[in-house]
Amino acid sequence: MAFAALLRKQALPLAGLTTAFVVVPTRSAFAEEPTEAEKTVRVRKPIYDTAGEPSSRDVAATTPLPASGFTEKPESENARRSTAPTARLAEQIKTSRLFAHKYAVKAEDSVNNALNRFMDAEHSFTSTVASLAPPKESNEKLLPGGIYVLVATMAGSIISRNRNILFRAVTPIITGTVAANYIIPRTTHNVGQLIWRFEEKYPVIRDNHIRIDNGVRHFIETGKAHSQMGLAMAEEKITDARKSVQDWVKKGQ
Repeated sequence: MAFAALLRKQALPLAGLTTAFVVVPTRSAFAEEPTEAEKTVRVRKPIYDTAGEPSSRDVAATTPLPASGFTEKPESENARRSTAPTARLAEQIKTSRLFAHKYAVKAEDSVNNALNRFMDAEHSFTSTVASLAPPKESNEKLLPGGIYVLVATMAGSIISRNRNILFRAVTPIITGTVAANYIIPRTTHNVGQLIWRFEEKYPVIRDNHIRIDNGVRHFIETGKAHSQMGLAMAEEKITDARKSVQDWVKKGQ
């Protein structure tokens, strides 16, 4: 009985399958042929570029960059570093150090220039004072000679104390200059040359000095000439007087 029940369960599906084959007509089923448009779409592109078409490298070279500005190139290390806070801090420190170094160099140059000017002035002063001294072969001594000139200047001031202000101002200068030319002539000449070098920087003072010097020289030369003429006339008068006395003596004898 168990076998009969199993046989009935297996017979039902077989009967259904047999009925389906009988009902469905037995003819061949053909696939529908694709159209031209479907053939065009289904054509696959070859892996390798053909000779007539441009390569992918040429297409990429002629393709413009996207409008957004993003590219496939990796960002450089310097560009990434410039956006870092430490890079900005280092740049600020660099700017501050260069600024401080610039003004430090300027200050150092100013101090060096000031020291150079001071040294030049000191050298000029010492060389000027040394140039006023007389040479050793002249046997001219400044210490007693300078004291004598100072005494002569004071004497001129004492002589003109009861005169007018112009005479009191000129007399000490004249007596001191005369004494200096007589006692320490070489030193006086050096001082005159130094004064002349300073006067050459100012044409007005130089011209007045030349005019006054020429006037004084002319006055001295004229005085010498008149003194010689007066001496000659005095000698002539003395000679005439001597002859007259001798003639009178002879007549008296």
